[in-house]
Amino acid sequence: MTIPIVKSCLWSVLLGACLFAASPLAAQAPAKAAPGKTSNEAKLVEPAAVQSAPTEGATKPHDDTFVIGNDDVLSINVWKEPDVSRAAIPVRSDGRISLPLAGEIQAAGKTPLALEQDIASKLQSYISEPEVTVMVTQINSRKFNILGQVTKPGSYPLTNSITVLDAIALCGGFRDFAKKKSIYVLRENADGTQSRIPFNYKEVLKGENPAQNIKLQPHDTIVVP
Repeated sequence: MTIPIVKSCLWSVLLGACLFAASPLAAQAPAKAAPGKTSNEAKLVEPAAVQSAPTEGATKPHDDTFVIGNDDVLSINVWKEPDVSRAAIPVRSDGRISLPLAGEIQAAGKTPLALEQDIASKLQSYISEPEVTVMVTQINSRKFNILGQVTKPGSYPLTNSITVLDAIALCGGFRDFAKKKSIYVLRENADGTQSRIPFNYKEVLKGENPAQNIKLQPHDTIVVP
């Protein structure tokens, strides 16, 4: 009677092993580690790679190239200080702005980053480690003028890289008796004097002497006789 009992026990053990191999617990067994690494090191490889990826939309430094001018409108934010912050503050004709606690500050001729530093320096006596952000919300200082025999003479905003040809198109073109060969640009020099730069419209259209079609600078005046 002992032999059948032993066989029955062996069949029970084999059946249990087969059921365990097919069970969900066996499917959850850890993957085999890569050669030369423990199972714990293998688990850390993928999360480490994810953490090293750069974050999208990270804050970029200021483009410290634009120079603030008279009549520009600024937005000044002092972190956690709404009484000092201003959503729209114009730069006066004297190039200055007024801000609570900071008082009178020269803004024209400075970049937004430089103005941030000046404001923060003045606020340090009243606010611990002030964090200031300056944004130019309206650019009114960068303009050029076009006068004379054009359809719409006047002052225009200087955006991007406007050339003399662009300016003529922007103002609607010439009037009937415009002297297209005698146009010139008046440009202010650093010493206060003016330079007169000739522009022959007909030559430029023909592709002759294209260097005449210069990029305009703030406060340039185009004169069309």
